[in-house]
Amino acid sequence: MTDTRSGRPTRSGGRAARTAARAAPLEEALRPIRAGMSGGRYRPLTDADVTAIHNAALTALEEIGLADAPPSGIEYLTRAGANLGDDGRIRIPRALVEDMLALACTDLTLCGRDPAYDLQLNGTRVHYGTAGAAVHMVDVDGRNYRESTVQDLHDAARIVQQLDNIHFLQRPMVARDITDNKEMDLNTIYASCAGTLKHVGTSFTEPSFVPDALEMLQMIAGDEATWRARPFVSNSNCFVVPPMKFATESCQVMEACIAGGMPVLLLSAGQAGATAPAPIAGAIVQAVAECLAGVVYVNSIAPGHPAIFGTWPFVSDLRTGAMSGGSGEQALLTAGCAQMHRFYGLPGGAAAGIADSKLPDMQAGWEQMCSNVMAGLAGLNMVYEAAGMHASLLGFCHESLILGDDLLGQAMRCVRGIEVNDSTIGLETMRDVCLNGPGHYLGSDQTLALMQTEYVYPSTADRSSPKEWEENGKPDLLRNAIARKEMILAERSAARFDPALDQALRERFNIHLPA
Repeated sequence: MTDTRSGRPTRSGGRAARTAARAAPLEEALRPIRAGMSGGRYRPLTDADVTAIHNAALTALEEIGLADAPPSGIEYLTRAGANLGDDGRIRIPRALVEDMLALACTDLTLCGRDPAYDLQLNGTRVHYGTAGAAVHMVDVDGRNYRESTVQDLHDAARIVQQLDNIHFLQRPMVARDITDNKEMDLNTIYASCAGTLKHVGTSFTEPSFVPDALEMLQMIAGDEATWRARPFVSNSNCFVVPPMKFATESCQVMEACIAGGMPVLLLSAGQAGATAPAPIAGAIVQAVAECLAGVVYVNSIAPGHPAIFGTWPFVSDLRTGAMSGGSGEQALLTAGCAQMHRFYGLPGGAAAGIADSKLPDMQAGWEQMCSNVMAGLAGLNMVYEAAGMHASLLGFCHESLILGDDLLGQAMRCVRGIEVNDSTIGLETMRDVCLNGPGHYLGSDQTLALMQTEYVYPSTADRSSPKEWEENGKPDLLRNAIARKEMILAERSAARFDPALDQALRERFNIHLPA
């Protein structure tokens, strides 16, 4: 229906109706951004660079090798064809690396407890999430740091559950209020899974803790077969201690997780200029070599076991030796690693989004955005530590997690790129507006149709005019984030366990969170 009294057609329904329609949730297929969109347009390395890094990594494995493999690892690796030297180092021939790459899992699904949150890892599909082991929480009101608790972890999981642009939860902080390491590991699983239905990543302090963790996960899943069919928790495993040494106990943890059907993240986290070479290319070479050793290790145990190629080299500020996760060099490192993952055709993950800033301020914004956008454009499958991390991984912030959802929405829009076709070029619309219409596109059918499918709008950030901003009481970004956090935490989590299951878990394990 149109009103032609003014001589020009107007749309029926009014502004309020159109605003309500825009506010309604979009169908998944119509959303402008979603988990797993493909990046890969940014390539910081030439093809010759990639080949040179690959060859250098193979030479490092063949000639330098890795020390400190556990006896079980030595047995797996030498049986597969690796060589144990008189110096105790495992050296891996090039041919063995190639053979194991041919066996490795190249198309991995990380399951959520709800299949709606499954993550497909292949090609250049991009997913953003949390990670880390912060020991402090950022108190934005008091502008100070305090020790992190299991309640903080649970609250982080509950917040992640409500954020569309944060696709998985890897444990971002340590529950410092639980002093027993086994209870801390088990409560980390409980607190995370009770807070979100998305995929969860965690680590284990000792290999002997893994069986009880698997028992808990099987109880949550319903039984062992259901858990093995859809493992919704993966093991973040620092199986190497750079430079070029196996982490003995972590390797044993990895073996136990593989036996229990748990996906593993093969994590190499050298620090350029300290535990990795200072040149960006050299840091990538070492990380690639160490993770290739992990590929050989995993596939010598269980060919095709789901594993993520986790090159996580970090950057040092060479003036002090301190880590600098928010630097441009870090962004380049992560993007270069993503390109190596594509070269091998393996599901890959690396770190981005880390702020050196202590608070969610302008410095944190540019640090987080730079590396997150570059990681996404490079087609990194799993972008870890993408939101909430401050002080070079020492502090985690709930408000920054919420602000990160907006930031990652814009990053994901960059990943999506520009669609060029007859419709988006839009000559007919241009002709109609310029020759027959009002001389602007504000009310055109094309503009209205694309408002939600072409453009991404922030949930917390403020785009109002100065006049509107003043009329609204001059809202502050952090105040908005705090208000949204309180609103989320005031609601019951969709991931809460069934009361009977929760009671069974509490009877079997010492759960520290209040019932």
